[in-house]
Amino acid sequence: MGGVDFWVWWLIVAGGFAIPLVLTAMPEFGMLSVGAVAAAAASALTDNLAVQVVLFCLVSTALIVVVRPIARRSREQPPGVSTGVDALKGRSAVVVERVDAHRGQVKLAGEVWSARALDGGEIFEPGSQVSIVEIDGATAVVM
Repeated sequence: MGGVDFWVWWLIVAGGFAIPLVLTAMPEFGMLSVGAVAAAAASALTDNLAVQVVLFCLVSTALIVVVRPIARRSREQPPGVSTGVDALKGRSAVVVERVDAHRGQVKLAGEVWSARALDGGEIFEPGSQVSIVEIDGATAVVM
């Protein structure tokens, strides 16, 4: 490659892997990019292209083997603790005032909420237990 330093080419390769990383959000491209940066750093220590290629392969493979399963596990874990109105979904409430498709009241988490039935034909009488399906503004939608 007559006079051109290999580190320049490795940085071009790293940039080449960074582009699809940004476009596709696939972390594997980032790991390959890091491997190319490691090879660029190795080119400062040695002119041996074989050593640089082996280092690129080792670093990229190590990152994919180690980091990818960790990332997959964290992505598959359920979200942390629900807060706010999300924490109320699925909870039980007691009907305080008759609940139908348009109006009513329930006692939920120690507070009285306006409520309406999810199914327009259902009616819940005072004292009955209902489940919170969602919170629509300040109204609990129940079933």
